[in-house]
Amino acid sequence: MSANATAGTSDIDHFGSRHIVGMRVDASSYENASERILTWAQRKESRYVCVASVNNVMEAHDDAGFKAIMNGADFVTSDGMPLVWGLRALGIPQATRVYGPDLTPALCAKASEQGISVGFYGGAPDVLQDLVAELRRRWPGLQIAYQWSPPWRPLTSDEDEQVIEDVNGSGAQILFVGLSTPKQERFMVAHRGQVQSVMVGVGAAFDFLAGRKKQAPEIMQKTGTEWLFRLVTEPRRLWRRYLYHNPRFAALFALELASHRISRPRLDRR
Repeated sequence: MSANATAGTSDIDHFGSRHIVGMRVDASSYENASERILTWAQRKESRYVCVASVNNVMEAHDDAGFKAIMNGADFVTSDGMPLVWGLRALGIPQATRVYGPDLTPALCAKASEQGISVGFYGGAPDVLQDLVAELRRRWPGLQIAYQWSPPWRPLTSDEDEQVIEDVNGSGAQILFVGLSTPKQERFMVAHRGQVQSVMVGVGAAFDFLAGRKKQAPEIMQKTGTEWLFRLVTEPRRLWRRYLYHNPRFAALFALELASHRISRPRLDRR
């Protein structure tokens, strides 16, 4: 692992961080997140960024290994509104949502301006093709150095070595990883220090930006009910994520917040 791949947020944490149900979440904004990622990309550092929702928190709660992956990330954004509300309730009122389908174009716009090359790993071949075409339409100057749609099965060791060689050979400074959680996070941690790019796990952003899936109306995104829209549109794939994870998250965070509020006056009296 390279020296640049040290986990933590010591050089980027002026917004602050909190642990929500045991998983670290870094308060941020699109401007702040873009600045962090582009700075690392300019330095050609190998890092990984997780765009986190309640699903990440609950996967981390259920799996200690995955919790270590999330807490070891260089940056964890609050993709879902419940995490934004959680950060605010835990004392960071300026926390805002940093949503993968919006962070991706925000980064591409700035990368185009600054001459930073990008790459894309994940998605079905036709989705990836449409995504790249759309981004090139919006930013003709964007340097797209790498794109690959991996097979659904695990890669062989030879295939994995080829991915590392191809990404590094392309010169991509930011690698957007569009796989599902926890697959994309496992991919990124396994390649930190090997892939010389800032890897940003953006989940379903490829499908949304390629126009293959509809996003929830803005009012549902702002009120934290986006999960209902996605459940209705993809019930078979997402039922467990929302019907199993969401109620448990609400209960666990309510207990955590109550404990925080009880203990805080004691600390203030010291």
